[in-house]
Amino acid sequence: MNIYKLIGRNIDVTDSMRQYAEDKLQKLDRFSDQIVDARVVMSYDVKGSGAASAAPARVEVQVNVPNGIVRAEERGQDTYAAIDLVVDKLERQLKKFKGRFIAKRGEDKPQPAPPEPAETEPAIVRVKRHVLRPMAPEDAALQMEALGHSFFMFRNADTDEINVIYLRSDGDYGLIEPAG
Repeated sequence: MNIYKLIGRNIDVTDSMRQYAEDKLQKLDRFSDQIVDARVVMSYDVKGSGAASAAPARVEVQVNVPNGIVRAEERGQDTYAAIDLVVDKLERQLKKFKGRFIAKRGEDKPQPAPPEPAETEPAIVRVKRHVLRPMAPEDAALQMEALGHSFFMFRNADTDEINVIYLRSDGDYGLIEPAG
């Protein structure tokens, strides 16, 4: 697996940190031979209160696979500890993902057709209210991934307009903006 992007926020990513992350993430290949690449964000909270003071180092990893994204975030006393924790979490998620993928492939086999339900008109069966916080599209994408959704509606901080970011089938993102 290749890390295609390693970002440091409030932290200088050293060569040894980069190498440690690459070595640890390389071990994920044994859980899935479908891993395309990974995006790693390392950050260090300098604030002196709350969860950040107990575990100031944070590592977020997004692993791209052909049919989706596996994402994890963990905190630790230092970046190395956070990397260890996030890799453990990714291992568990990749095992689940691989299991669902194999189960889905099994569903592709011909099976007896279930009886067709009677046609009904589509109906709105659920209404959700969503607070539209101003944010950058990149932050909206991270929020969408953290929630495990395939789309996310937000107020674009640059334009102050309502936008929708969505996950495309090729693993990239799409952004819907109002016209005119």
